[in-house]
Amino acid sequence: MNETKKFRLAVIPGDGIGKEVVREGLRVLDHLAEESNGRFAFESDFFPWGCEYYLENGSMMDENGVEKLKDYDAIYFGAVGFPGVPDHISLWGLRIAICQGLDQWANIRPVEFLPGIPRRLNHPDVDSLNWVLIRENSEGEYSGVGGRNFSGRGPGKEVAVQSSLFTEHGCERIIRYAFDLARTRKRKKVTSVTKSNAQQYGMVLWDEVFVRVSKDYPDVETDQWLVDAMAAQFVLHPEELEVVVASNLFADILSDLGSALSGSLGIAASANLNPEGRNPSMFESVHGSAPDIAGKGIANPIGTIGSASLMLDHLGLTDESKRLDTAIEDTTRQGVLTRDLGGTYSTVQITDAIIKNLSEVKTKV
Repeated sequence: MNETKKFRLAVIPGDGIGKEVVREGLRVLDHLAEESNGRFAFESDFFPWGCEYYLENGSMMDENGVEKLKDYDAIYFGAVGFPGVPDHISLWGLRIAICQGLDQWANIRPVEFLPGIPRRLNHPDVDSLNWVLIRENSEGEYSGVGGRNFSGRGPGKEVAVQSSLFTEHGCERIIRYAFDLARTRKRKKVTSVTKSNAQQYGMVLWDEVFVRVSKDYPDVETDQWLVDAMAAQFVLHPEELEVVVASNLFADILSDLGSALSGSLGIAASANLNPEGRNPSMFESVHGSAPDIAGKGIANPIGTIGSASLMLDHLGLTDESKRLDTAIEDTTRQGVLTRDLGGTYSTVQITDAIIKNLSEVKTKV
């Protein structure tokens, strides 16, 4: 018998509903491991980092937290943010600290229209829509360059500077990643999104790199849009979208729009990748900590379970990832939906249904 492949996961449930949905995602992963007959297993170490940790310790994570994560195969993340801790402290102290510290420079956010979910988009062929946003995840508008000064001048006279940082290296690697991904899809197309008419330095550099890199991919169709026009394109002509690559801020905003159009932020998965494999990658749903519904058992776990599917694929468990995607689709098709999607099912009941469908998918295979 072959030796069991063990994957070490660093689990950071975080705040609010993050704790609830991560628990459900781990249930699914453990179920898949049990079904593998010893082929693979997950070993999970939990880290109590988040806003409660901050209120007790004055920091969102251990001082050497990033170093502690480096030896894991992947990071499974819940959500960050809770009343009592300013959002810029919670985000920069945990999620961004991990993404930048581990150089997880490619953020992958699929936009998928699952069956059985009430449509938010008036489109003649919604079921055919499926695109993915590739977000530059290490610099751009979230580079953290800037500061606040002159508070000593008195009330109303302080100055804040927030600078975007675009490097040719950073632009090229995320754009090439988008082109490489496009080559694996049925339609080979990459759309670049900037605001280079108004941001004449960093985003003009991005545009120039995009044009240069595109010449290495003559088999891939391309187009370039300004972000405001692209927001309209998401609504008016989403059938034109396949792989959309954009800066840290713009892809962040557009991915939320895509998730809302497909039904809810609760179903949106994402991956923060270090494609070279020098450091572990991190997998999380797009939604936030939702403190208003935390502890009520009504949070939608699909985004986090979908993120587990992205993690399975990243770890080389491609068949299990495809099975899980199919089980999620079967679940929503059956009308098993949480309240954000117009249903009545609880967080646990959704997961139970996905696990049940996973077993049925295995039987069909």
